[in-house]
Amino acid sequence: MKTYLLPLLLLLCILSGCTGHSDQEADVKNQPVSIEMTTNYGIITLQLYNETPLHRDNFMNLVQEGYYDSLQFHRVIEHFVIQGGDPDSKYASITDTIGFGGLPYTIPAEFHPELFHKRGAVGAARGDHPQRESGSTQFYIVQGQVVSDSMMTVAQSRINNWLARHYAKNDPIYKSLQDSIQHYTETGNETRLREMNARFQAIVDEYDQFERYEIPAEHRKYYQTIGGIPHLDQNYTVFGEVIEGMNVVDSIATVNTNSMDRPVDEVRILKMRVIENEN
Repeated sequence: MKTYLLPLLLLLCILSGCTGHSDQEADVKNQPVSIEMTTNYGIITLQLYNETPLHRDNFMNLVQEGYYDSLQFHRVIEHFVIQGGDPDSKYASITDTIGFGGLPYTIPAEFHPELFHKRGAVGAARGDHPQRESGSTQFYIVQGQVVSDSMMTVAQSRINNWLARHYAKNDPIYKSLQDSIQHYTETGNETRLREMNARFQAIVDEYDQFERYEIPAEHRKYYQTIGGIPHLDQNYTVFGEVIEGMNVVDSIATVNTNSMDRPVDEVRILKMRVIENEN
C-alpha cells in the first residue's frame, strides 16, 4: 500500500489538473477588470462586469489603446448621467455640435437580470438600433436620484412601453409598415411619416407579444434608498460600476451646462488606464 501511494496520488493529481497553474490562471482570468479614469475634476475608478464580456473587452481594449485620453464629458445632466467617449469632442469648441461620434461598429446588447442602473452604474450609449445594440465608444455614468413609489411605477411603465416598441418593431407582421416608415424618413415626406408613426404607435399601445418586465424587489429597494435611473433598465446595457470616486461624478454633474447639456467649461478625461490584477 505504501509503495503505490505516492505514484497513485501523483497520477490523480495529473488527471485532475491539480498542479495549481490552471486554477491560478482561472482565478486571474475571472478577476474583475478595474479602470482608473483621471479627469480634470479628480479620479474615478471603475470596475467592469464579467457578466458582460463583449462590452468589458471592448472598453478595456479602447482604454489600452489610449482612445479615451483627452476626450470630454460632452453631455452632463444633474441627477441623471455624465456621458463621454465621443472622439469628436477631443478638439471641439463650445460651439461645435458633438455627441454623434464613435467607431463604425456596434456591440450586441448584454442584458443581465442582476445588473441595473443603480447610482454609479456604467452603461453603454446607443442609437436607435433594431436589436438595442450599443454604440462602440460612448458611455455614461449614472448619478441618478432616489426614486419614490410613484416614480417607480412610471419607470416600469416606460420600460414596458419601450419593450413593446422593440418587439413590435421586430415583429415580421409589421415589416411592411416599418419599411414605409424607413422610406418616408429617407424621402423626407413628413406628412406620410407622421401618419405611419401614428399607426405604429397605436400598434405599440396594444402590443402584448412579449414578457412584461417587473422591477425586482432588491432593485426597487436600492432605487428607493440609494438611487439610480430605473427606466433605463432592459433598454441600455450596464457593463460596470464606480467603485471609487462617486464624489467626482457628483462634482461633474453639477457643472454649468448650455442648452445642449454641454459643460460650459470643459470636463475632460485626461487619461484612462487598466489596473487589472496589479496586486
